[in-house]
Amino acid sequence: MRKLILPLLCSAFTMTALAGGAPAGDRHVSIIPAPVSLTKTPGTFVLDAGTVIHSESADLAQTASWFGGLVHLDVAKHSKKQITLALLKEADTTLGKEGYTLSVKPGGVTIKANTPAGVFYGLQTLLQMIDGHSLPCAEITDYPRFGWRGLMLDVSRHFFTKTEVERYIDEMARYKFNTFHWHLSDDNGWRIEIKSLPELTQKGAWRVSRSGRWGTFLPPLADEPTDDGGFYTQEDIKEILAYAKARFITVLPEIDVPAHSLALISAYPNLSCTQLPYPVNPGSRGPERQDNVLCVGNDSVYEVLQKIFTEIAALFPNPYIHIGGDEAFKGFWANCPKCRHLMEQEHLKDVDELQSYFVKRMEKMLNGLGKKLIGWDEILEGGLAPSATVMSWRGMAGGITAARMGHEVVMTPWDYAYLDLYQGDPAVEPPTYGLCRLTDCYKYDPVPDSVDPRLIIGGQGNLWTESVPTFRHAEYMTWPRSLALAEVYWSPKAKRNWDDFTRRMEAELPRLDAAGINYARSAFDAVAIPGHDKLGRLAIRFITEIKGLDIYYTFDNTRPDSLSAKYQGEPLEFPKGAAILTVITYRDGKPIGERISLNKDDLEKRSQEKHHVY
Repeated sequence: MRKLILPLLCSAFTMTALAGGAPAGDRHVSIIPAPVSLTKTPGTFVLDAGTVIHSESADLAQTASWFGGLVHLDVAKHSKKQITLALLKEADTTLGKEGYTLSVKPGGVTIKANTPAGVFYGLQTLLQMIDGHSLPCAEITDYPRFGWRGLMLDVSRHFFTKTEVERYIDEMARYKFNTFHWHLSDDNGWRIEIKSLPELTQKGAWRVSRSGRWGTFLPPLADEPTDDGGFYTQEDIKEILAYAKARFITVLPEIDVPAHSLALISAYPNLSCTQLPYPVNPGSRGPERQDNVLCVGNDSVYEVLQKIFTEIAALFPNPYIHIGGDEAFKGFWANCPKCRHLMEQEHLKDVDELQSYFVKRMEKMLNGLGKKLIGWDEILEGGLAPSATVMSWRGMAGGITAARMGHEVVMTPWDYAYLDLYQGDPAVEPPTYGLCRLTDCYKYDPVPDSVDPRLIIGGQGNLWTESVPTFRHAEYMTWPRSLALAEVYWSPKAKRNWDDFTRRMEAELPRLDAAGINYARSAFDAVAIPGHDKLGRLAIRFITEIKGLDIYYTFDNTRPDSLSAKYQGEPLEFPKGAAILTVITYRDGKPIGERISLNKDDLEKRSQEKHHVY
């Protein structure tokens, strides 16, 4: 943790120079996510050699020690200058389980909360307030809008080490996320040791090595070594869980069944309907569909799943276990004698009800292990299990349906919360699919008007890693969009203000730089909106996500700069013979965005698309 946060803190010590040397009390207090209430007061609190951390409760000892090591301050009983951490003797119902009050005065700092989690979040706010060696005086009352504030990391498509996972957890904690959704299995790798089923990691955790564009790779060749992959031992899991717990993050494990199970099937081929031997998929697409779906009519499937989930339930303290349940191709079930026999036996009218049978059986299994089932919104198909929680990803419709049925919902709609989508123009972004800009993340609201808001327990961002081969790129796709999501899930809806958020986001970027976090600057780029004029000719408008940027452009294949033509808000048409439109954004006479070259034919194709503009 120190390796991550100390650079962040050191960057805070340089903010005086970055801000032009104005006194700390004269500058904005930039906190993400925005607190419920913040009132600036006169003066500053100066951090010096005499400052100590004072904890008034033994329950805060670990947090006090963590913070003291972070900022190089001693934890002591008392001092004339101290940062006091305290638990309220009488609970403040307004603050709930994770809220806090933070008071910064010239003579000292006090953080109070009902629970250690609240004190921890108060310290995260305090870290963002440090400016040079001082803190601006302020009174803050803060608590989250939602109890579930998550990020999901897919480690099946590409494996990330224990150290990288812990770093991701550190980055989450800084912005008050409290749920780490860990996607541990899929077609492309099984990532968790199951002691009773050793072949899961001996075979399912490894595949042939490929580089390039996911989905275009050659299938495994005969006798090709399977040297790409990895998995977490149960000791690794325990260490990561302890690491997350110290940062008040709960870990949600996901084992994706009945579909997305090729890594499981590659280890135990008898578990699919075809019972054919399949290798772990390296990211290739073949002419024939591989059977990556478990045979619902095969009793052996449930015996294996009982072993898997028994060990997972024993490892993870989270009350939920995620079973996936998404994108199950049911064609093999329709032609499988075992599945058809089960349908007749259980009076199931179609394969959708067969999937519902599987989900309900999994729910009983998990309930027997003391856990609750959560799954993607496909678990609604054929009838929802009685006490299941739905994670709505195919838009918000599935979540609305589940909430109207009285089920709890975690909102994570793909077009607002999928972090693997393009966040800027595809001409300059690493290849992926779809579009989810920073503005999309920030401006969506998880609670539809037509449902009981109490049933929307929160939301999360999801990072699928087909197109994310390295941890550096995982960071690039996560930040700063997850700064926006942090505010959506923590701050009051009434506090939402895009211009103020972008100001605070820009204040945070130097800290990310100092911490070595690889974030995207796509929000500073020009956004092309292709259309047609009254005569049917291609016409291009431009906007910027962040206000106050100037756009310069050329049509003659040269590199635009601040002396090129400036975009004035009117649609641009391609001159005769021109095929490339190149744009760049400036602020205060200096380039700030990427230089983007747009092909006329590509823009014409985009103009026909129905979804978000690129």
